[in-house]
Amino acid sequence: MNDRELRRLISRVRIGRLSRRGFIRRMAAVGMTAPMATQLLAYGGVAMAETNPPYKPTKRGGGGLLKVLWWQGATLLNPHFAVGTKDQDGSRFFYEPLAGWDADGNLVPVLATSIPGREDGTLAPDGKSVTWRLKEGVTWHDGKPFTADDVVFNWQYASDPATAATTNAVYKDVKVEKVDDHTVKVLFDKPTPFWALAFVGAQGMIIPKHLFADYVGDKSRDAPTNLKPVGTGPYKFKDFKPGDMVSGEINANYHMDNRPYFDAFEMKGGGDAVSAARAVLQTGEFDFGWNMQVEDEILLRLEKGGKCKVSISPGGNVEHIQLNTTDPWTEVDGERSSLKTKHPTLSDPTVRQALALLVDKSSVEKFIYGRTGNATANYVNNPERFRSKNTKYEFNIDKANDILEKAGWKKGTDGIRAKDGKKLKYVFQTSINQPRQKTQAIVKQACQKAGIDIEIKAVTASVFFSSDVANPDTYPHFYADLQMYTVTMTQPDPELFMKSFLSDEAASRENKWQGRNITRWRNKEYDDIHRAAQVELDPIKRATMFIKLNDMVVNDQVVIPVVARPAVQAMNTKLVAAMSGWDNNTWDIQNWYKEG
Repeated sequence: MNDRELRRLISRVRIGRLSRRGFIRRMAAVGMTAPMATQLLAYGGVAMAETNPPYKPTKRGGGGLLKVLWWQGATLLNPHFAVGTKDQDGSRFFYEPLAGWDADGNLVPVLATSIPGREDGTLAPDGKSVTWRLKEGVTWHDGKPFTADDVVFNWQYASDPATAATTNAVYKDVKVEKVDDHTVKVLFDKPTPFWALAFVGAQGMIIPKHLFADYVGDKSRDAPTNLKPVGTGPYKFKDFKPGDMVSGEINANYHMDNRPYFDAFEMKGGGDAVSAARAVLQTGEFDFGWNMQVEDEILLRLEKGGKCKVSISPGGNVEHIQLNTTDPWTEVDGERSSLKTKHPTLSDPTVRQALALLVDKSSVEKFIYGRTGNATANYVNNPERFRSKNTKYEFNIDKANDILEKAGWKKGTDGIRAKDGKKLKYVFQTSINQPRQKTQAIVKQACQKAGIDIEIKAVTASVFFSSDVANPDTYPHFYADLQMYTVTMTQPDPELFMKSFLSDEAASRENKWQGRNITRWRNKEYDDIHRAAQVELDPIKRATMFIKLNDMVVNDQVVIPVVARPAVQAMNTKLVAAMSGWDNNTWDIQNWYKEG
């Protein structure tokens, strides 16, 4: 579809001669998902569809205690320091963004009165600014008013490199101005096709200026409110035991009528995915269980009990193996995996090619994940229009052996290949989780047959995904040769997702290991293409750019994608909870309720 035809269709929607649904169907026919189609309509002057989540309660409270289970427990409750999903989801009970993403990729206003659009002038036609109108009468949990000053402060806070916020990539390239007490304007220095990033979704939660203003930059980690949140959300803070339990009670002054339904909540953390699945699906001890990374065979068996159900939501998450481009075993200036080093053997492209051939993705899907993970060759798997058709995966031990042999990696008497005194011996780490340990075993067995020695390392999930900058076993430190985990895609667009490979995003001691680029791979061509994609308003050209970026990291074996993972949760059959593959699991927590 060319640009002229696209504009004609948008014009027909605008004048009422083509329905939104009809437009989205036509976009789907050319590989575009609903989230991206709605963004195109917004730029074309068509208001975003109103999303009305199902909600039956007629009064606030009365629902008793909501018990939810995250087998990776939250370690802090400041969304700007969230390392992994469990911290983002825990923070979302208390803090809110201006808007969130529903399952269909529509923006839903939360602290904003409405979604910006061309029709009222809040979305600039040149793509260089967006204006947000804030709800009036919203208060923080301590009674202070929520205003535009809080929104501007969050930009200043997160964009300061010394704060070392995990959300820095969202805010560092924009400017935010206060228009009046309840209006802010986000300014871009170039046309920005995906404008709904700052203050939106998982990276958009807003913290109060009056409690954090004295803790910007180097003081950011000292704020007491990092552990005792004061937000605008449906629940007020009660107690927090890092890695174990988060609890809250109803916010009687919440800004949405008749919400929330539950009087209190308890978010239990720790344990493992299997025990979590049983606690929800089998015993019914909990109403909701996060991230059912459990063999599908077990889930199917537990579902037969009838007490609970498994919810599967499509999204862009991918379980993948990262290859360290730096040397994790050499310390430079007090830092391992330093950018001043390169990996002694993984820097050889033939070794990386061989490793990619030794990951039996089809078996991982068939015998471990089933419905909950599809073998993939791509890092970007959704939205579909960004999914590359140029890549493929292959499991071939003989081919891996041949590649290594021809490159001069010879087997020694111990069966391990070596060259120039360097052996192919690797530490392969991930979090403690049954599917992950089984995947590690599959990879280890294949590697052994190719003369590569793999030492398995399994780290407690609460440690591996911890935000503790002093802990060397966290995944952002990456003090191993290989590591595996799922990276979550929290917007229906890959721009932020693919910042994970930008040179200036490399995790290091200097940025407290908060950079998004964990592999420390650096490539100027990649940086330049990503920079160009940020300003490309033609959706087809932009998609081509992100496909190219995907192909670069896959074909250079910076990462080895294993399975594309939809969001898989367990919940009580009476619980009504809207899930979205593009936002927090708790993005719609204010609308959760139980049917009688």
